[in-house]
Amino acid sequence: MSYDDLMLDKLNEECGVFGIYGHDHAPELTYYGLFALQHRGQESAGIAVADGRELLHHKGMGLVTDVFLNDRLSHLQGNRAIGHVRYTTAGDSRIENAQPLIFNFRAGTLALAHNGNLVNAGQIKRYLERQGSIFQTTSDTEVIAHLIARSAYDEIELAVKEALSMIKGAYALLIMTKDKLLAALDPNGLRPLSLGQLGDSYVLSSETCAFDVIGANYIREVEPGELIIIDHNDLRSERFTNQTQRTICSFEYIYFARPDSNISGINVHLSRKELGKKLAAEAPVEADVVTGVPDSSISAAIGYAEATGIPYELGLIKNRYVGRTFIQPNQALRAQGVRMKLSAVRKVVEGKRVVMIDDSIVRGTTSSRIVKMLREAGATEVHVRISSPPVIHPCYYGIDTSSREELIAAKHSVEEIREAIGADSLAFLSIEGMLEAIGRSDAAPNRGHCLACFTGRYPTEIYTEERETVLK
Repeated sequence: MSYDDLMLDKLNEECGVFGIYGHDHAPELTYYGLFALQHRGQESAGIAVADGRELLHHKGMGLVTDVFLNDRLSHLQGNRAIGHVRYTTAGDSRIENAQPLIFNFRAGTLALAHNGNLVNAGQIKRYLERQGSIFQTTSDTEVIAHLIARSAYDEIELAVKEALSMIKGAYALLIMTKDKLLAALDPNGLRPLSLGQLGDSYVLSSETCAFDVIGANYIREVEPGELIIIDHNDLRSERFTNQTQRTICSFEYIYFARPDSNISGINVHLSRKELGKKLAAEAPVEADVVTGVPDSSISAAIGYAEATGIPYELGLIKNRYVGRTFIQPNQALRAQGVRMKLSAVRKVVEGKRVVMIDDSIVRGTTSSRIVKMLREAGATEVHVRISSPPVIHPCYYGIDTSSREELIAAKHSVEEIREAIGADSLAFLSIEGMLEAIGRSDAAPNRGHCLACFTGRYPTEIYTEERETVLK
């Protein structure tokens, strides 16, 4: 198993966005903001900057630090900027799809940075192509740019509102012209987007952890269906739709977001601890040590240990210097790929009954490798506990599970999965237990969560190439 295989056995989010208006060091602060959001996407990064006269940009493949090596950042001058880190789900992994996307149209130059996925992008793209539009990328984000450019409205706010009325799906969107910065969140608020302030400057970010990095103060979340316009006249908020229902992706709390981020006023680390505690109440087991799969499962493991009284230990260590790919000289070494990512601490697990906490099981291959690793390190029993419900349906909103065939829980029972991964026991957290643990106060029954990957009930219409019917 290669490191790329390991990444495919986890849920991967599409990207993160960051923007700032009215600061003399906007490019540098955007760089630091993207660095804080690097966990949301490691395939490409980019920054666009405006100074009131023109729009400059730089983007490339790789990590933020790779893309902006040497003095590349110094060539970007301006007091407003938007940035983007990307993980590919819609569109190929290539430089043309790296964001922000830059377009020239009748009103000037436009930069777009998008977190999420449009479920009707294919239908709109085919329509626009029949009308003569020529697409330069395979990213669904370009659809938004074409809709804005084709609008009969000259005012950018009206053109954006018209475009947003035509798209469906998940989007936390930043749009920048030479003199304005706009932010929009889809009517379901599927992706997170927060507003902050640094002195007299406004800041927007996928996660609040970026505010902490640059010293900005959190103001509030961008609301579903809201369009924020920032220019020299300050900030104003408008609505592009009043038909809204908050259904944020549950995996923002479970896995995607950084532990030091807050979503809807709820700290991610503390919510994950509560997931672990609730899991302990639902699925206790006699054991000697609790360990979590780094990094996203550590908080849940601590919560499980606190609730059960079983000691928490670092039984698994993550190699933080493994990149997206690494050299595997021959097939004999390929199967050892998991050890490049994780290693077991023998002195911690040897002769012990181990509870291994993980945030999810997607395809099952990584779980089986880790269970085997713990046994080879001397664990006498390995009990696997998952701090989320079974993922049995694909996501169409910016997570890389587009087919049920990829999901082990869609085809197998819990007992069959336990046998497949080689664990002594296996349990998942219930949906209700997850909702109670996270503690959002939104209206029942979903409490403001998207549960589609657990239940198959999607908050929007779904369009696929096969035109399959999906429960709503």
